[in-house]
Amino acid sequence: MYLLAIDQGTSSTRTMLFDLAGNVIESAQQEIVCSYPQSGWVEQDAELIWQSVLNTLKAVLAKTDPQKIHGIGICNQRETTILWDKTTGAVLHPAIVWQDRRTAAQCEAWQQDIKFKELVAERTGLLLDPYFSASKLHWLFSNNPDLKQRAEAGEVAFGTVDSFLLWRLSNGKVHATDASNAARTLLYDINKCCWDDDLLAKFALPKQVLPEVKDNATLFAHTDADIVGAEIPITAMAGDQQAAAFGQCCFAAGMTKSTYGTGCFMLANTGENIIRSQHKLLSTVLWRINNKTTYAIEGSIFVAGAAVQWLR
Repeated sequence: MYLLAIDQGTSSTRTMLFDLAGNVIESAQQEIVCSYPQSGWVEQDAELIWQSVLNTLKAVLAKTDPQKIHGIGICNQRETTILWDKTTGAVLHPAIVWQDRRTAAQCEAWQQDIKFKELVAERTGLLLDPYFSASKLHWLFSNNPDLKQRAEAGEVAFGTVDSFLLWRLSNGKVHATDASNAARTLLYDINKCCWDDDLLAKFALPKQVLPEVKDNATLFAHTDADIVGAEIPITAMAGDQQAAAFGQCCFAAGMTKSTYGTGCFMLANTGENIIRSQHKLLSTVLWRINNKTTYAIEGSIFVAGAAVQWLR
């Protein structure tokens, strides 16, 4: 039996096949490019993201028997915001990448509302910052009124990359995300573990666009045989930094990981407790398994490997 991992990052997509002892059996990788249409704007073509996943997945599946794959896990670049048509699956706007700063002025204006700022911090553990998905989603609907009308009519789906890939791999059967990715949107109450109606109202966003939030380890869907050639259960999803913490066995409170990719991210496991930073560190969901939430405190450096890529 094997396990298959899809790692969809900002710089590349990699699909790897492991045996149950953790040995790499097969691997395929494809680079991803960003575009910079204006200063501070960072976008990616979501169709190319999808194609990179499909290409690497098929390359690995071509060298093994899909029936021997016990499950697929997906980890992804977090906060990157994608909208697509619920009927056709067509992408409706370039993906706005987590690094994008186009909503900086709007976030600064929101920060002047102290009650709003405090509400965000209390409910989400995050800051009013362009980094997170809600301000990107607000920008998309504010600048595309037709999109918002369609969203209110239930015709548009929003998701971070994990959710978009799950939709495509299941051929539109499942619109869901996991708790670690939901917690990066500015719309998820990490105390009650649910989407927050007050925050949706503040950001003027229709709830109809949101995916269902599930545990990190559960049966999300099966891949559609028409898409990848086999029906394989998708049994795990997590934001890349939370997935890295799990991979580094940060299972006990106090255990910490730091990883260096496009950016550098340090997460410390805080167990069942939400630790509130006085120095602008983030409180976030580390993972939710068997309906039990484990939390983390996080510090982020946006440019690490991205600087090397820029130099190249």
